[in-house]
Parts: sequence; C-alpha cells; structure tokens
Amino acid sequence: MASNDLYARELGTFLRARRSRLRPQDVGLESGGRRKVPGLRREELALLAGLSTDYYQRMEQGRDVRPSDDLLDALASALHLDEEERRHLFALADAVRRGVPESRDEPEEVPAATRHLLQTMNTPGFVLSRHLDALAWNPLAEALVGHPATAQRNFLVALFLNPDVRSRCVDWESFAVQFIGMLRAAVAADPSHPRGTAIVGELSIRSADFRRLWDQYDVRSPLQGVKVFHRPEIGEIALDWATYPLPGSPGSVLLVYTAEPGTVDADRLQLLGALHADRQRQ
Repeated sequence: MASNDLYARELGTFLRARRSRLRPQDVGLESGGRRKVPGLRREELALLAGLSTDYYQRMEQGRDVRPSDDLLDALASALHLDEEERRHLFALADAVRRGVPESRDEPEEVPAATRHLLQTMNTPGFVLSRHLDALAWNPLAEALVGHPATAQRNFLVALFLNPDVRSRCVDWESFAVQFIGMLRAAVAADPSHPRGTAIVGELSIRSADFRRLWDQYDVRSPLQGVKVFHRPEIGEIALDWATYPLPGSPGSVLLVYTAEPGTVDADRLQLLGALHADRQRQ
C-alpha cells in the first residue's frame, strides 16, 4: 500500500473518532431519537462543514481525496477540534496531498554521551524510541518501574500486559493515556513503520483496555507532568516527569522523573535507590 494511502486511512480514522465524540446537542442539533451509533451522523457533520455527504464519506473511508485548507478549516470547526487536534488534522491531510516516502526500519542509536549522562544522573531516566521502546535506562529507573528487558522492553506493552508494571502505577489509566498519545503521534507521522504496526497489532489483540483507549484517538502528547508510583518498600511516591528530544535522533526522547529536593518524595526516591543497589549486590 502506498504511503499516502496509509495517511488517507489514518485521516479517515481520526475523522471518525472525532465525529463519534460529538453529540447532536453539542452542535445545536436535535438528537432525532434513538441512534444506532454514538456521535453525529456523517450527513450531519457534512452539513455543518458545508460539503457533500459523499465527499465526506470518501474522506472517512480513506479514499482518494485531496482536501483544501479551507475545507479542513471548516471540518476543524464542525468537529470542535482544539489547537493540537487541528494541527494533527492538517498534518495528516498534508501528508495525503504530498505523499511521503516509505519508511525504513532503521535502529535508533543512543549517543554515548547520553548513556553516560543517564548513569551519572541521581534520578530515574530512560531513553525511549519514537515507538516507546526502552533503548537505555539507569539503575533508579529500573528500581522505579522494573527492568525493561523483563517488561517487554516497550513502555506501552509493559503498561498493558505486565501486571507488575501496572501495579506500580497509581492512576494507571493516566499513564496509559500519556503513552498512547505519544505512540499515536509516532504512528500518524509514519503509519507504514513496521515497529508501530507491530505494537498496535499486538496490543489490539491482547488488551481490551488498549483497544478502548486507542479508539479514542487522543493525539495530545504531553511533555511534562506529575505521576504517582507505588512500591511496597517505600509506599507511594509522586514524581515530576518531563521528556527531552535527543539531538540527532528524531523521535527519541529522554524521559526523566524527579522529586523536589528536601521533600518526602525525594527521601523516598533516595531510599528506593539504596534498596535497589543492595538487592543488586546480593
């Protein structure tokens, strides 16, 4: 399948997900009685956007369409997209119009300087590929979430399929939504990439939770926030997190968890590291 066909299909998936999110009353329409599926009907969305139902249907079906910017603006307004969703819509449509070369499954390398940085950091840190494979990590990261090699090595796969990793994450669904947003961005940027296809395929087969959250098509990919972990030996620990793009490695990020100095969370993180080091020495 040509890459622009894959983008057209991805565009259609995004439009369907956003249409199903809207209720008639959200856009000033009567509900019209019982509906077979949630959200607006295609003809209602087409009417709101000022285009024919046939053209809009072809867009959702991923058929050969080249929407103009004016049409995309109208669709974004009709779908009540926020700024991040609107940018995503335009990026997909632009890829459909211009076509993109087929991707190559080349390994992502971690620079030696980044590996050295990880080992000298006194806080948990991971290097993640664009598809959320753990490429490198430090001992505190392993103490916090477990050894990536025993947790399917992919953050998202581990979150959904590894009970130990899942039990460590307080408010597990917030973790899942964050990483799904990151994977969605990677898949939308290159829907033909074999690694993205493999991860989505495996999780779609093995996890009902993944299918439910993936179908929501959340394209928000946060760059920082707060997450709470649970470890039996120290209790709950709240950590700030942030991601930093790696220079010269498009898509890969450094994910770092930190605790404010002088806080209980900082003390617990230090204790967790010491306990992990003792276990490693045994």
